[in-house]
Amino acid sequence: MAFAERLLDAGYPLVVSNRTPDKAAALAARGAIVASSPGELAQEADVILTSLSDDQAFESVATAAIAGARPGSVLVDLSTVSPAVSTRVAERAVAASIGYVRAPVSGNPTVVRAGNLSFIVSGAEDDIDRVEPVIRAIGPTVHRVGDGEQARIVKLAINLMIAGLAQLMSEALVLGEAADVPRAALLEVMASSAVGAPFVKYKTEPLVRGDFSATFTTALMEKDIDLALDAAEEAGVELPLTSEMKSHLRAAMEAGYADDDFIVLFQHLRNTSGLRKRSERHDQEVVR
Repeated sequence: MAFAERLLDAGYPLVVSNRTPDKAAALAARGAIVASSPGELAQEADVILTSLSDDQAFESVATAAIAGARPGSVLVDLSTVSPAVSTRVAERAVAASIGYVRAPVSGNPTVVRAGNLSFIVSGAEDDIDRVEPVIRAIGPTVHRVGDGEQARIVKLAINLMIAGLAQLMSEALVLGEAADVPRAALLEVMASSAVGAPFVKYKTEPLVRGDFSATFTTALMEKDIDLALDAAEEAGVELPLTSEMKSHLRAAMEAGYADDDFIVLFQHLRNTSGLRKRSERHDQEVVR
């Protein structure tokens, strides 16, 4: 939705299709044409953008779009999916004389609407040149990283680092809370220190409030960690900390946090460390 809003704001004529048709209604109200299927959409477009949640959804939609697309058009995928499924889609695109650009994104819908989205792109230079004005209307930063599946690997590498940072922040906050360090104070120090990555700043306010409303769910992060581990196995390399992250995410999901934002790793660790019970006892003592 946020991608489409940015394109409409930039004045691009837009044809949209959604597997949940009701979600396209707001875009239709703004002038977008609603297609009944990916194939119908592709018949009308020179640049076809896809953004799907997983390999299965992406392959299904991309295959339908390629089947309906005009030769010479370009498919640009913004999803985080495996290099393996991306390679299969690339083969279908070549057979149909369709360009193909891998363009996974870094940023949530709030970042998109603020105009700060980054793209990690790979594919044929001519195809990237053709679609770059379109994707820059969505976000200003385009990192070109290769001519094949490199963008898929870079996105997975970034996500495994974000997952690891979320776990390290969680452990630091649990340590601080156990020593009566105010959460907000510790996060303020983190943000101004050598580890003060943008991610720390993004998550400070929700962590202070205890708000785990999802911008990216625990289940989706586990999916991306699985993709990274699969890619590592295919390349014959070991990712020991990434394997450890898989266990932390799985434990949080089994505790009921699958649909919460993945920074809920903090709340899960807080619970399993006994800090919640300690806090409840303290509250009871204060009341008495």
